[in-house]
Amino acid sequence: MDPNPGKTHFGFQQVDEADKAKKVGEVFKSVAGNYDLMNDLMSLGLHRAWKRFTLELSGVRAGSRVLDVASGSGDLALAFSKRAGPTGQVWMTDINGAMLAVGRDKLVDHGIFPPLALCDAEKLPFPSDTFDCVSVAFGLRNMTHKDRALAEMARVTRPGGRVLVLEFSKPWKPLRKPYDAYSFSILPKIGRYVAKDEAAYQYLAESIRMHPDQDTLKAMMETAGLARCEYFNLTAGVVALHRGFKV
Repeated sequence: MDPNPGKTHFGFQQVDEADKAKKVGEVFKSVAGNYDLMNDLMSLGLHRAWKRFTLELSGVRAGSRVLDVASGSGDLALAFSKRAGPTGQVWMTDINGAMLAVGRDKLVDHGIFPPLALCDAEKLPFPSDTFDCVSVAFGLRNMTHKDRALAEMARVTRPGGRVLVLEFSKPWKPLRKPYDAYSFSILPKIGRYVAKDEAAYQYLAESIRMHPDQDTLKAMMETAGLARCEYFNLTAGVVALHRGFKV
């Protein structure tokens, strides 16, 4: 039995489920303007390699229909759009209007005008069996009901298509102490001086620790109805790419 019915985590805090989306929204509204800069600083640019790896395992090609959930500043959506070309279609969705605007503007700057949906990943406004590829990068850990979001992503994927989850995960054991020291001592300070929001990056560090580890997330994807689920550890497991197929 759930010891805290109606509760969920917001970082290390327990909050009402109804309040989590609002709190997460406040975090991302605060950091939207500096999101890309902070990604480069806090990952030393490695997030670009993680996203390139995701693109290569996505199966996206000319003419593909793609859904990028929690699209944020649009790095993956831009890469997918270039790969899918004019005969394909890449939808960008996010629950946060400020982040969706940042991503839209990035693609428009590259001459791409993507279809957009401001929506909750737990209630995707698309028919079943629509997309060749559905992705979420660094967004799943912020969702209140990850199981519902995964089930929705599986639902809108067409048979033979794939779901990709790129997310912070559980690193190699010898790396954990220095990684914790960086996450809780240095990262919030970078957030304070660059994004002017230390609390947002304290939440980031905490939310990573509350996210399911590699094997747990793989099992969740299987429960959501996906098959041939697998994961690839990147940067010693600091990040993992999970992939599952719709049958």
